[in-house]
Amino acid sequence: MIDNNEYNFEEKVDRKNTNCAKWDGLDKYFGYEDLNPLWVADMDFKTPSFINDAIIKAANNSIYGYSIVSDELLNSIVSWQKNQHNWEINKEEIFMTNGVVPSYSACIEAFSDIGDEVIVQTPIYPPLYKCVTQNNRKVVVNELKNDNGYYSMDFEDLKSKITNKTKILALCSPHNPVGRVWNKEELKQLAQICIDNNIIIIADEIHSDITFKKFTPIASINEEIANQTLTLNSAGKTFNIAGLNTSYAISKNLSILGKFKKEAIKREINSVNFFGLIATQAAYENGANFVKQLNEYLKLNIEFAKNYLEKNNSKIKFYIPEATYLLWLDFKNTNLSHNEIKNKLLTKAKVALNDGVSFGSNGNNHFRLNVAVNQNALEIALNQMLKEFK
Repeated sequence: MIDNNEYNFEEKVDRKNTNCAKWDGLDKYFGYEDLNPLWVADMDFKTPSFINDAIIKAANNSIYGYSIVSDELLNSIVSWQKNQHNWEINKEEIFMTNGVVPSYSACIEAFSDIGDEVIVQTPIYPPLYKCVTQNNRKVVVNELKNDNGYYSMDFEDLKSKITNKTKILALCSPHNPVGRVWNKEELKQLAQICIDNNIIIIADEIHSDITFKKFTPIASINEEIANQTLTLNSAGKTFNIAGLNTSYAISKNLSILGKFKKEAIKREINSVNFFGLIATQAAYENGANFVKQLNEYLKLNIEFAKNYLEKNNSKIKFYIPEATYLLWLDFKNTNLSHNEIKNKLLTKAKVALNDGVSFGSNGNNHFRLNVAVNQNALEIALNQMLKEFK
């Protein structure tokens, strides 16, 4: 365990009967209530006290009226990106919104027309292609290459699929669910393809703080790439405040940012939750040590899961992720069909995981597991699976 840890990630937090999607939504999403939930991407760790204190201080005023975006909030984002990721941005290059997914959906309409094409790299976080079809655009799938669980981009396939209707590439960085932190050379190569073909890069970087190796924001590499990119981010995943629905877009290209702003305002996604503004500023002003200790604990949990499965000769495999608290479990060695695996997880192991097929056709025989729980809870869940998948 971690010595001298200011934050207690071992504490068991009872989230039942709190209208928590992860725990109270089991019957709705899976058809069973008696499952051990390690699915939706939020953490069973308490939000740090410096955020709670800021919210309570604001609540003491007892008025929750309309809010403006303060310079202090924008400056906290500027400082965070500089200090955590060595990315120099200005507050004029930031626009606050009420969620990364609503913002991504707005991007689809802002930077393409009905019938145009959007490239997604599967397996991928499902809204990154659902938003495309919901906006009457065409999804173009550029599957990642899988080398025994280690994923990389297939640039030749990408180039072969670009047409004059291809307007956007959706970049998930770090990648959910495979846990890759794309290195600078990969990002440069990807960006050059997009620049050569006048394709806008929409970079979902919401997991950028939960990393175990150096993360590079794609727009930080050089001016040419920055001018082709709009980045979406939030403190939601990092600090477990996703329910406050607060996010932001960044672009060095003020023309691109302006088109996004226009669409965001049209969709009314620029009105941000009062407490979300407070929490985001508190997170970025005070959260560096929390993130450091969180990542240390998550890394221990990931290593624990890997060792636990290997020690018990499990047929369930995964490649240790470079980022996120999500494991992309591979069940192919069980020699069961995808539906057989799914049914066994739900009815025998009694564990709720995200279905890999929902991340794309190359998610077959895969399921996503969330390790952002205390280690005892993780061990219980792993043992439930081991009993059924020997």
